[in-house]
Amino acid sequence: MASNSLPSQAQVVIVGGGIIGCSIAYHLTRLGWTDVVVLERDKLTCGTTWHAAGLITSLRHTENQTRLAKYTQELYKSLEAETGQATGFMQVGSIQIASSKSRLQEMTRGCAMAKCFGVEFEEISPQDIKDRWPLADVSDIHCGFFFPNDGRANPTDTTQALAKGARMGGAQICEQVAVTDVLTKAGRVTGVVTNQGTVNCEFVVNCTGMWARDFGQKSGVDIPLQAAEHYYLITEPLEGLHRDLPILRDPDKRAYYREESGKLMIGLFEDVAAPWARNGIPEHFSFDELPPDWDRIMPYLEVAMARIPVSVDAGIKMLFCGPESFTADHNYLMGEAPNLKGYFVAAGFNSLGILSAGGVGQVMSQWIVAGHAPVDVFDVDIRRTLPFQNGRKYLLDRTVESLGLAYQNHWPFRQFETARGVKKLVLHDRLQAAGACFGESAGWERPNWYAPAGVAPEYEYSFDRQNWFEYVEAEHRAVREGVGMFEQSSFSKFLVQGRDAEKFLNRLGTNDFSVPVGKIVYTQFLNIRGGIEADVTVTRMDAESFLVVTAAFTHTHVFYWIKENIPQDANVTVTDISGSLGMLNIQGPKSRILLQAISDADLGNESFAFGTMQNINVGYGNVHAFRITYCGELGWELYVPTEYLQQVYDELVHAGARYDLKHCGYHALNSLRIEKAYREFAHDIGADDSPVEAGLAFTCNFEKPGGFLGMEKVQALREQGPQPRRLVQFLLDDPQPLMYHAEPIYRDGGFAGYTSSAMYGYTLGGSVALGYVNNEDGVTAEYLASGQFEIEVEGQRCRAQASLRPLYDPGNLRSRG
Repeated sequence: MASNSLPSQAQVVIVGGGIIGCSIAYHLTRLGWTDVVVLERDKLTCGTTWHAAGLITSLRHTENQTRLAKYTQELYKSLEAETGQATGFMQVGSIQIASSKSRLQEMTRGCAMAKCFGVEFEEISPQDIKDRWPLADVSDIHCGFFFPNDGRANPTDTTQALAKGARMGGAQICEQVAVTDVLTKAGRVTGVVTNQGTVNCEFVVNCTGMWARDFGQKSGVDIPLQAAEHYYLITEPLEGLHRDLPILRDPDKRAYYREESGKLMIGLFEDVAAPWARNGIPEHFSFDELPPDWDRIMPYLEVAMARIPVSVDAGIKMLFCGPESFTADHNYLMGEAPNLKGYFVAAGFNSLGILSAGGVGQVMSQWIVAGHAPVDVFDVDIRRTLPFQNGRKYLLDRTVESLGLAYQNHWPFRQFETARGVKKLVLHDRLQAAGACFGESAGWERPNWYAPAGVAPEYEYSFDRQNWFEYVEAEHRAVREGVGMFEQSSFSKFLVQGRDAEKFLNRLGTNDFSVPVGKIVYTQFLNIRGGIEADVTVTRMDAESFLVVTAAFTHTHVFYWIKENIPQDANVTVTDISGSLGMLNIQGPKSRILLQAISDADLGNESFAFGTMQNINVGYGNVHAFRITYCGELGWELYVPTEYLQQVYDELVHAGARYDLKHCGYHALNSLRIEKAYREFAHDIGADDSPVEAGLAFTCNFEKPGGFLGMEKVQALREQGPQPRRLVQFLLDDPQPLMYHAEPIYRDGGFAGYTSSAMYGYTLGGSVALGYVNNEDGVTAEYLASGQFEIEVEGQRCRAQASLRPLYDPGNLRSRG
């Protein structure tokens, strides 16, 4: 029974009594925090939890979601024994169907990833599927994958079990208490205002589900999610259905199937969804459902019902439509708000809240208690988002697409089709005329590849070589052999200024920033655990100004990491100047002669050394020229005031015709950087990875006065000698297979790790990957050379070379030439 005696003080106030809020409360008490209060405006589960289907399936489409689901599965198995409250959990297993070649490829790759995290499965034949699901039509099925540990749970009962466990641990749960506002002071949470009084607290956790966006706006916190109609159908009783049937998932039909009290439940994730409550969720919406749109949903139902033919003629007991919230990129929203200390968010679970709730509760509770996430969760961290994504029109347009992503093919390089054109480059029209096929990152329209004349700049998706493969090869080879130009104005640029700027950056970054004006410093920003929070270049622009450059998708995270680490008494400011500077990246052995043709600056080695910046004239424009590379070639990044950008671009194109200058996109950039074993944040390096493990210890200056944040942890690792975990570069011997990421790595037949990023290396002649290898006695060059490495690609183990040094130009001669 929930208590309604509202306390005046709590350490943590959790707003929202769904399964997520109750799980966080439960896990906080397990960590010893007892001064925890859950406030629910009506009754527990009244928002979306009560009508969830309760599927507990472990194969997800990202590493983090898979880990969260696997922990949830284990928790639900034991929760009833611990609390005495039934959860309705039944370990019936699940089957996922592959009825097309592309789906088989995707599932084979996905299962290989899941295997890395201990998910059990077996491939089964169509007849095996028929034996387990006699009512299913298997005539078009290639095969299936059976997950024996999967199951189903009753969402309401499971929530009550978590709530009971939380109360047993000392938490208080108050129903019929509506939170109307969050109190703050000096950028920190101080309490909440309710319809029954004020509760002072240190932490607020927004677990209000589809209300989270509107509730967050009260405090100036952006939580970009949108409610949408979500459907399942329940037939009249059907002979042959029983409670031990495994869950059946058929992504090609956008449907799942399970038994429900002798009836058949068919759930849908349609390709074109319908956003709901376009002007905000009704305040008193509780245990409610929406009138179904039969005309819109029937085409999807007809396709789905064909999998279970007897359902076509079965009576329909109910077509249920209940709203759930969905996010712009179909990933969760978790963590501390970047602009309000003590304000945490756990929302936007894209109809996966029940199967993720246990893992979410564990991660969020540890995050609140320790002040940092227990594992690298950047792909679900709310700090990956940007303010424009919280706009109502953007969310309405994107949700039409994002709901259905769960059951669509997760193609390599897939681009969103909705809510596009948010941010266009100054040169957008010129690049479009040059044949650019645009992708989207952080709202920016960016050229991923260029189509030659007569070819449509459009993706044709596949797990094999896509239609752009040969065009990107031409771009890649232009950079290796001649000269290429990348438009990279989308990169984020922050100006760190003040008389204490040098001292501050020396404490924040691993490298030494006590350098002359014009020196470019490659560095990482670490957390107190020695893990990498940012991978950036920092250039000294003048005595008290430094330019920090980072990737567009890390914009919010890096900006607030800098801002929140500035000491209160320091004379330092950080300013976002991303929109004021464009960037054209000229790379390749002919880059010097091209630039020299349109600039009066001396670009020779002695006059313009690698790793330095100078202000030079290019055409009529004055630009900041950075001699640096992410390709492994001679080249310059030109940071151009936007008012000069078109003219500078035109000069480069005009002069470049003499040297066969080629427009190049981000696919070519990725191919070039991975051949050179350059790391990419959020893929190869992140908050769990030390510079020592990542092969970046060369950026760490251990001698500078005052050290740097996280230095003690890095030093301790370094002093251990050979590391038991190291980032390694791989090249497949066979030039045909394509790696993308999360492929298992084997050494002498034993599992050794998995790839973190991969791309085809046109110069090296095969797929190239980076990935962490584990060995208790240390991962050294000798260890790599003494074993045979294989990487699993679509079920086949492919032999691979392994190296700690870059396989392309290990001596860095080309970039310094």
